[in-house]
Amino acid sequence: MIGDSQARAKFIGEVINLITGTAFIVIGIVALVVATIRRRASGVRLVFFLGVWIAIYGIQQLNDTSFLIELLPRWMQVSVPYSHALITYLTLVAAALTFRELAVGKLRQFVTLQALAAFLIAVFGIGRFVLTGEEYSLLRLNNLVAAAGSVVLLIIFVFPSLSRQYLVVKDRRVMLAGTIFFGAEALVTNLLHPLGYHPDSIWDDIGFFVFLSSLGYVALQQVYTGERRLLSIENELAVARQLQFSILPTTTPQLRNLRIAAVYEPMTEVAGDFYEYLPVDEYRTGFLVADVSGHGVPAALIASMIKVAVQSVVSFASDPSELLRRLRDILTAQLQGQFVSVAYLWIDTERRTARYSAAGHPPLLCWCAACGKLARVESNGLLFGAPFDGDYPVRDIPFARGDRFLLYTDGLSEPENTQGDAFGDRKLEQILIDHSSRPAAELSLLLLNEVRAWQPPFTSQQDDITFLVIDVL
Repeated sequence: MIGDSQARAKFIGEVINLITGTAFIVIGIVALVVATIRRRASGVRLVFFLGVWIAIYGIQQLNDTSFLIELLPRWMQVSVPYSHALITYLTLVAAALTFRELAVGKLRQFVTLQALAAFLIAVFGIGRFVLTGEEYSLLRLNNLVAAAGSVVLLIIFVFPSLSRQYLVVKDRRVMLAGTIFFGAEALVTNLLHPLGYHPDSIWDDIGFFVFLSSLGYVALQQVYTGERRLLSIENELAVARQLQFSILPTTTPQLRNLRIAAVYEPMTEVAGDFYEYLPVDEYRTGFLVADVSGHGVPAALIASMIKVAVQSVVSFASDPSELLRRLRDILTAQLQGQFVSVAYLWIDTERRTARYSAAGHPPLLCWCAACGKLARVESNGLLFGAPFDGDYPVRDIPFARGDRFLLYTDGLSEPENTQGDAFGDRKLEQILIDHSSRPAAELSLLLLNEVRAWQPPFTSQQDDITFLVIDVL
């Protein structure tokens, strides 16, 4: 009878292990799926490591279910001891990495060292098991590391001042309640064992489940907070994008004997590229293109400053050198260590002359229809933001009917293909030569498509792209 009752109790315990182990594995997988779906959200690493920890615990439960193991094929039964050793040592690694995502400052450093120590113990422990068959040779050391970490974390959780200093837990009470419940259950179980009482293993599972639930609550709370913050940032960037587009020209100037096509493709929501027209009358206008170093909001703010600064130098539109010099003087104090390349082209269709000057910018490309040649015009001073107080050289360029100008930022020439080769000036120049008869609007679309086709498939844009195609009719 005693044997039957023991067998029955063992069977019930293993059925419980089977159910709880499967449940923990499913919960762990769900957590990993959530972490994958929400990978952009803040705090998602906590969800990921928590999912790994829960899944490992579930696998450990199944490893202790003997009748389930007996149902496995022979080759899988042989691997069970190795799986058991692997899980035994890696549990602490997963736990440490989970708590590392909650820690800051010196506590984060401590938990990082604990995770590293647990990993090294796992490597040597598993290696020794493979070589000698001693599964638990380093288990005491593993437990010592776990105990030291548990004591430190418990002290941090108990004292609110330490929790605020070393943890990024928004609701400390939930985490503390789960920890106390789990600790109390483990303490009672360990005290009852020497007295001859052996509580069902289900209590271990309940305690661990409550503890993991509190951790899961904290993790999901962080993800939710991170997503709200991300959504807020995305909304602000959308507004910033609208504002930035509002500072760009809404229409091209109506000029005699000129056709203009403009392309502006930011890499991110906001960009550091900028272009502007400075029309004086129906025969004369200036074209300015600028490229702020870096990307995103800081570069976009500088681009907005350029817009304001340009309005104050419109009276110098016919003098490229003076216009750039004054722009430089206005902006230098505001750049805060950033640099700006600028190109400025002044065109007078009545006199059929153009004047060009630049500050650290890619060359102006000029197509001569009569001679069938493409020329690179470089007339550069130093970038805005560099220590330079000299004048900017100016090139006078005569032009005739059928000629074409291309002003562009380096986002047009620098994209790389799968071999790491840049689109480059040669590729750009060849397209202009091969398609010299195409209208400005068609050529601008062709250039943009060629650059996109040059980059590897599914690769995001590598830089802001801005260029102006100006045709002389």
